[in-house]
Amino acid sequence: MNKKSERLRILLKCSIFAAITAILAQIEIPLPLIPISGQTLAVGIAATILGSRHGALAMVCYAAIGAVGLPVFAGFSGGPQVLVGPSGGYIFGFIAAAYVTGLILEKTKFTIRMAFLANIVGMIVTLLFGTVQLKLVLDLGWNAAIVAGVYPFIVVGLIKAYLASWIGITVRQRLIQAKLITGPKTKEEVA
Repeated sequence: MNKKSERLRILLKCSIFAAITAILAQIEIPLPLIPISGQTLAVGIAATILGSRHGALAMVCYAAIGAVGLPVFAGFSGGPQVLVGPSGGYIFGFIAAAYVTGLILEKTKFTIRMAFLANIVGMIVTLLFGTVQLKLVLDLGWNAAIVAGVYPFIVVGLIKAYLASWIGITVRQRLIQAKLITGPKTKEEVA
């Protein structure tokens, strides 16, 4: 495969996962400051399937599409004001979380157990980015920022981390078997 074809395949994969993230962003539970949405589930699935670089690139595409004003963020919102607003840190955190989650899997094994651990770390990264920006934008104390930006998301985040792991590993194995993606072959992926 030539370089142009490979670049196009990468761009298509990342675009598909940016679109999946936009769709899952619309599944939300409203909370006073930051809603619980399906975005982080999509981030985990993308990182688990695509790995660090392509998972992060998919989230860069997602953030860029929303930054130009397309309503892809939670609640059909979009525009640069979202990125600099109270929830913007979470969106920036998606990029870092996808990279870290994928990197952990690339350095260990693509198994559901390792994916669950990697997705928990990714959740922590997202919450860290989100809480810092929430604190700064709303001029909150650290305690108030953690209460608003972390605590409401822990239980649901763990559930989404497991779902992302299970869905991501299952789909990844099928895509490798179908030769639609390549990746490091482990015993679990060959079986």
